[in-house]
Amino acid sequence: MAAKAPKKHIFTWEGVDRKGIRIKGENEAMSDALLKAELRRQGISPTRVRKKAKPLFGGGKKITGKDIAVFARQLATMMSSGVPLVQALDIIASGHEKPAMQTMLFAIKAAVEGGNRLGDALAKYPDYFDELFVNLVNAGEQSGALETILDKIATYKEKTEALKAKIKKALMYPVAVILVAIVVTTILLVFVVPQFQQLFQGFGASLPAFTLFVVHLSELMQKWWYVVFAGLGLSGWLFARSYKKSYAFRKQVDRLVLRIPVFGQLAMKSAIARFARTLATMFAAGVPLVEALESVAGATGNVLYAEALMKMREDTSAGVQLRQSMRQFTNLFPNMVLQMVAIGEEAGSLDHMLTKVADFYEEEVDVMVDGLSTLLEPMIMVILGVLVGGLVVAMYLPIFSMGNVVG
Repeated sequence: MAAKAPKKHIFTWEGVDRKGIRIKGENEAMSDALLKAELRRQGISPTRVRKKAKPLFGGGKKITGKDIAVFARQLATMMSSGVPLVQALDIIASGHEKPAMQTMLFAIKAAVEGGNRLGDALAKYPDYFDELFVNLVNAGEQSGALETILDKIATYKEKTEALKAKIKKALMYPVAVILVAIVVTTILLVFVVPQFQQLFQGFGASLPAFTLFVVHLSELMQKWWYVVFAGLGLSGWLFARSYKKSYAFRKQVDRLVLRIPVFGQLAMKSAIARFARTLATMFAAGVPLVEALESVAGATGNVLYAEALMKMREDTSAGVQLRQSMRQFTNLFPNMVLQMVAIGEEAGSLDHMLTKVADFYEEEVDVMVDGLSTLLEPMIMVILGVLVGGLVVAMYLPIFSMGNVVG
């Protein structure tokens, strides 16, 4: 059996650098002795090294996309103000409220101090800094315009996170109402319907078909409720797993989403906005169009758009203009997008035109999200009314029937 890899720990340390300046930080290491040796190698004389205590109740707080966007903006602002990279990383890490973010930033700082490029240091954390982010940073370091590129990255991340927040906002209301409907229906079937069922047993008459159906459904829920909920949970898990693991399944789902009324338009506009914003950012950073299209393909969030962009990459690498290649995908890119891209290519300002496209479609998504709640509210109220009202009617039908017989 293979030997188990030694476990690393997080250590906090204080020390003095070559200039006699007192500094402190956090690093991951196998032991305090190895960390001290690493610090001395970097020219730091450690005065105190201590294993960091684990936060109570696991309070590390997960790193979010918003945290990365804020980090990018802070780093861009500091570097444009003349603050050295290592010092900027130290300031941001020291002032961050999330221990998990602090740990990662101090590790990135240590890697940069050790002679690594910023892009290489960020690449060690692919869960938070994707290939697009790392490629842009590498392009900035190679061109000597890291401050400018970081500003573009920060703008890109801010816009992207804002777009994600709008999509979540659009989905939150219907999902919340559906969950409430499931809970209310379950309570009625498990606790309320049985009370009426006992009442019906004393009638000595046959029950209406609709009432019998609800009674049988109630009996099923009372006896097998855990199976029903386990089945729903398993179905959700299988769907999520299949969507993540199976390319063919994900493609079918993404195609279906684009065909759903209202939500399909929302998905299309958000995909176009991400495509335009990402390509504009990479093109403005000096990344060649062919290389940029490959990175953009993974940023659209839809398999159909990703496949279209990879085909466009093949065409442009063969010398075809981007606007000509896009014309074969008019089902994915509206005419306005094609015209804006054509104008941008003709004028030599493709990044500027794509930014305009991104701004327009982000605004469209914003308007749709605001209108979606108004549109869905009456529909959801009707669904809830039919669901809950149907159960109530089913329970009172026998009473109405008995009243008619007596009358």
